[in-house]
Amino acid sequence: MIGPGWAPEPAGGPEDDGADRARRVAVVTGSRAEFGLLRPVMRAIAARADLDLLVVASGSHLVQPALTFRDVKAEFAIADSVPMQTAGQTGRERDVQAVGRGIARFGRSFELLRPDWVVVLGDRIEAFAAASAASIGGWALVHLHGGDRAEGVADEAMRHAITKLAHLHLAATEESGERIRKMGERASDVRVVGSPAIDGLGAIEALPDERFEALGAPEAVVLFHPIGRPNEAEEHATEVVLRGLAGLRVTALHPNYDAGREGVLRALLSAPPEVKVVEHLPRDVFVGLLRRVAGAGGCLVGNSSAGLIECAAIGCPAVDVGARQAGREHAPGAVHRAGEDPDAIRDAVELARSSGAAPWDHPFGAGDAGVRVAAALAEVNPGSGGLLRKRCVY
Repeated sequence: MIGPGWAPEPAGGPEDDGADRARRVAVVTGSRAEFGLLRPVMRAIAARADLDLLVVASGSHLVQPALTFRDVKAEFAIADSVPMQTAGQTGRERDVQAVGRGIARFGRSFELLRPDWVVVLGDRIEAFAAASAASIGGWALVHLHGGDRAEGVADEAMRHAITKLAHLHLAATEESGERIRKMGERASDVRVVGSPAIDGLGAIEALPDERFEALGAPEAVVLFHPIGRPNEAEEHATEVVLRGLAGLRVTALHPNYDAGREGVLRALLSAPPEVKVVEHLPRDVFVGLLRRVAGAGGCLVGNSSAGLIECAAIGCPAVDVGARQAGREHAPGAVHRAGEDPDAIRDAVELARSSGAAPWDHPFGAGDAGVRVAAALAEVNPGSGGLLRKRCVY
C-alpha cells in the first residue's frame, strides 16, 4: 500500500515522455501464476536507472490467507494494492462484480501513481480491469503474452480484448506477434520478446531429498484449474483426473481463483491418502519440484500453461487435460494431450513417463524476455501521440 507521507511525482502525460527522469512503470500482478512470469520483468525494470518500478498487487493475491501476496512483498516494495475478489465468493457473476470494482480502483491507483507505462500480462480479469482503466484513463499500456491462443474460462476473448486496449505489444512467440498484427495493430508497436516464464529456469535446481519427501515424493504433480463450469462439473472433472492417476503417488496444488474453484477443491480434499494436497508453492519450489519429478521419471498432469511452457524448457514431460489450453503453442513431443477420461489420462501419463526427461525445443524464446521487456520500456516513448492514438491499420 502507499505509505504515510508518500506523494506522487509531477504527473506525466502525452506531453511528458519521461526522458528527463526515470520512467515510472506500474506492473500489475493479480495471481501466483503471472507473478512467476512477471518476476523477471520486475527485476529487469528495477535494475535499470532509467526505469522506476511500481508494483501493484491485486486480485487473488489479496484474498485471505493471501499467501501469494507474501511472495510478492518478500521481493518487491508494493506501491499499491487493488482488492477485487472476496474470499469464498467465486463464479462468473462474481467475476463481473470484481472487474467493476477493479476498474474503478485501478483508475484511482494510476491517478495517484502517475505511471508512464502500465504493464499487464495474459488474460485474467485483473489484467483486463487494469488494462481497461489504463486505456480509458489515457495511460500507456503494455501487454505481455498477447496474441496467444488458449480457451481457459473466457481467456480467448479477454486476451484479445486487452490487445485492442494496449498500445505496445510484447509478444512471447513469432506466431503470437503475427496474430496481433492480423488484429489490426501497427507492426511498429509489436515486438517479439519471448516468454518471461523461461527466464531464470536454469538457475533453479531440483529439490533436495528432504524437501522432495516432505512434498510426498510424487510420481505425478497435478495442477488442474477450473474452466468456468458449475462446481459439480469441476469436481467431477477433478475426480476423473485423480482416477486416471490411481496407483501413483500424487502431489496436487490448489487451483487458481476462477469460477468452479470450490468444486476442484472438494475433489482434492476428499482424495485418497496417496494424494498429497498442497495449498501453495513459491515458484522456485514449484519448478524445483518439477525438475525432481522429471528426473525420477514422473510428469505434470493438469491444464496449466506451465505444462506447455516451463515443462518443455526444463525437460519435464506433461499431460494436458481438457480444453483449457486448447490452441496454445507448445514443444512437439513434450506434451501429451488427453480428454477428461480416466483411461485416456492413464494412457497419456504412461506415454509421458516413457518419454524421458530432456529439454525440448520450444517457441518461447531464449530466457532473456525480462531484459528485453525492460529495454523496450526504456526505448519507446510512452508519451508519443502516435502511440497513444489507437488506429486499426487495415
